[in-house]
Amino acid sequence: MTRLQLSFACWDYDRMHALQDGRVRPEGVDLNFLSLPVEETFYRQLRYQEFDVSEMSLSSYLLTLDRDDPPFVALPVFPSRVFRHQSIYINTASGIERPQDLVGKRVGLPEYQLTACVWQRGILAEEYGVPVDSVRYFTGGVEEPGRSEKIALNLPDSVSVTPIGPGQTLSAMLADGELDAIYSATQPSCFGRVPTVRHLFEDFAAVEKDYYRRTRIFPIMHTVVLRRELHERHPWLARSLTKAFTRSLEVAYADLHHRNAFKVMLPWLQQHLAETLEVLGPGYWDYGLERNRHVLETFARYSHEQGLASRLRTAEEIVLASAADSFKL
Repeated sequence: MTRLQLSFACWDYDRMHALQDGRVRPEGVDLNFLSLPVEETFYRQLRYQEFDVSEMSLSSYLLTLDRDDPPFVALPVFPSRVFRHQSIYINTASGIERPQDLVGKRVGLPEYQLTACVWQRGILAEEYGVPVDSVRYFTGGVEEPGRSEKIALNLPDSVSVTPIGPGQTLSAMLADGELDAIYSATQPSCFGRVPTVRHLFEDFAAVEKDYYRRTRIFPIMHTVVLRRELHERHPWLARSLTKAFTRSLEVAYADLHHRNAFKVMLPWLQQHLAETLEVLGPGYWDYGLERNRHVLETFARYSHEQGLASRLRTAEEIVLASAADSFKL
């Protein structure tokens, strides 16, 4: 029987290794795994729809659903999750000592619609009294000039977003005091080099653990999308892929528990894993809709409140619930 030949663009995460090396194969599918940096994957998929299946920014994907003919469907698979308190950087010369001091300040963003930045603005507004429209935003490359939004935006007049100059970078502007802070997924090169550039949350691990204990949110950054026309032509495909992604995730879980020879270069892996499980519990990276419903719907609310998504969407409208549905014996 002929197997579907599909291209799959994704970073080489540990949870994808079993798919990448062939230990796990989706039923009826041969995956051509293209290990690409996330920025390249997103750019090529959003601009040119080059791949059959790909990793995708949750924010960018949500915005594609506003199109008259949305090009993708998302599986309930989340290759990237990161707590984002740790990637807010400030210049202390601006007088910022606590999150509330960001009100009225100049903040750099790689892109307004970046998933990390949506989470950061949402958390700062909801937990620290920093309304989204109380800050002036400046967008551009963290290290390279010329970065622009991947998706055209139609923001409310109350939100101030200005592209930086063609020769400027956010890192240099933060170092020079032209920006007061950066919300980002990337650590700017001025961090660790310029004494006044610091984390907003110095003890970010403690802050993030407390955030999870209170909210049960481990922020989702990326999902996996399938070209909609492929989904419509092969209704079985989404479930086949989701089963394979889940098996590959299970291999990664098992590898973390392997003790006689560590598979990752962390000498105190056992302690780190124990601390993670104590806070997040087992299955902390699990895929599926129900386990992640509150995370998806919180993000959808933030996107809508920040002038991005045109309306609120339920978890079922964001990812294919049927792809993770299963029979029981």
